[in-house]
Amino acid sequence: MLQLASELGLTEAQRRDVQAIFNRMSAAAKPLGGELIAQEQTLDRLFANGEITADRLAAATATIAELQGHLRLVHLAAHLETRALLDTNQIARYQQLRGYGEPNAPVQHHHHG
Repeated sequence: MLQLASELGLTEAQRRDVQAIFNRMSAAAKPLGGELIAQEQTLDRLFANGEITADRLAAATATIAELQGHLRLVHLAAHLETRALLDTNQIARYQQLRGYGEPNAPVQHHHHG
């Protein structure tokens, strides 16, 4: 969003608020990403060392899935919070710039990126 600030006509207040949202999202996402990588490495080691069992596999993949879901939640919640700062023209312009549809297409309410 900040990379497109000029094209979107973001005000200084919007830029400041978007930066704050990004900073909060980043602070929440980085530890989750680190934990996700650690859990994936643990799963890889279990396979490599021949220590994997059906129960360990189920537990490890459930943990990984939960972390992936939480990470996605953090990311998409930031998008939702950011979207609330924009007016309808800025939302339409953002979707156009990101290639989410035709410029005159109705605003989609399931924006993910």
